[in-house]
Amino acid sequence: MKGCDCADEPLMPVEAALQQMLERLPPPLPSEAVPLDAASGRILAQTLYAPADVPAWDNSAMDGYALRFSDWRPGIGMSLGGRIAAGQVGGRLEGGQAVRIFTGAPLPEGADTVVAQEDCRLEQGQLLIDELSTGSHVRRRGEDSHAGDLLLAAGTLLRPTEIGLLASRGVGALEVFRRLRVALVSTGDELREPGEPLAPGQIHNANRPMLKALLEGWGCVVIDGGTLPDRHDVTRRELAALACEADVLITSGGVSVGEEDHIRNVVKELGGLHLWRLAIQPGKPLAFGEVRGTTWIGLPGNPVASLVTALVVARPWLWRAMGRSQRPPQPVVLPSGFGWPKPRVRAQFLRACLASGPDGSLAVLHGQQGSAQLAALSWAEGLVEIEAGRTFESGAPVRYWPLADLLS
Repeated sequence: MKGCDCADEPLMPVEAALQQMLERLPPPLPSEAVPLDAASGRILAQTLYAPADVPAWDNSAMDGYALRFSDWRPGIGMSLGGRIAAGQVGGRLEGGQAVRIFTGAPLPEGADTVVAQEDCRLEQGQLLIDELSTGSHVRRRGEDSHAGDLLLAAGTLLRPTEIGLLASRGVGALEVFRRLRVALVSTGDELREPGEPLAPGQIHNANRPMLKALLEGWGCVVIDGGTLPDRHDVTRRELAALACEADVLITSGGVSVGEEDHIRNVVKELGGLHLWRLAIQPGKPLAFGEVRGTTWIGLPGNPVASLVTALVVARPWLWRAMGRSQRPPQPVVLPSGFGWPKPRVRAQFLRACLASGPDGSLAVLHGQQGSAQLAALSWAEGLVEIEAGRTFESGAPVRYWPLADLLS
């Protein structure tokens, strides 16, 4: 961005910043083979196709009786010709007969219909069925998938649902992308670790534990770079070293315009600063660049601003860098339970939750929206996005981002 280190430059809209960031994605991560039981939470590196029809044969969807529909007559008994349980194979169905069958068992040759056991009755060894529909309660061969059908595309996050799908198709091992290695660093002389006592002027470091939990939840391997003091020489040395270990550097703090904010200057010395200062609140000081060829994302130091920009800006880039191809979470449009009479020059991402309104859910705001107020962030169920320059009255539609979607 031209003049990106000048505080007088216009702020960059979030969408434009994301586009520039995505144009600077690193090469794809290498892949590695893992067994299926170790693949949960990984990103698939190969496209997988169904090796065979599923089900492999017509089978019963119910406990009941298998028969040929053309043999059935209302109120006329049918003789019983055997029993088939799941895991067994039946023979040929004789004319006029029904076979006792259990869920998952293959239909005997000639059968095309199953009657559930609660929809029929036995009298003197004869099966009586009052009502029946042809083809009922039968799972047809290949109705779930046919051999050669697409199972999962490369770039798919492997959740329990995908693990179950692959297990049902007999996949025992697969190629996944190596996990993204993220070096995480905090900056500030005032920071102390949780559990340590505080001297006057000191605060506990919320950002590094919070961001570490976030990144690990996304499937990254986090390299803990600790907390750097507000010293240019130490910052330069540590960032240069971490750039050799990680795929991505993420820092919190040190990207504003203060005399003790060294991160931005160090990045310019060791690589390059590609963009800085976004039209977003909270989170204006966010920056993006590289350190010795390794991508760097500089998050703001205030905890709420740090998390909001991680969710809104860093997450889409990290997803792509990890090889994840699914459509990212999208906001839902809901009526607002508040008015917005004064326009802002930056897009707002406000801590919100849902409340019941006369016609459904409303998005309502927490009374505290400061960029350092984590209690409000913990209370929130989502973020309300308000475009720059917009005003509206209570009840107007707003974009609501569920935190559960952004955090996953």
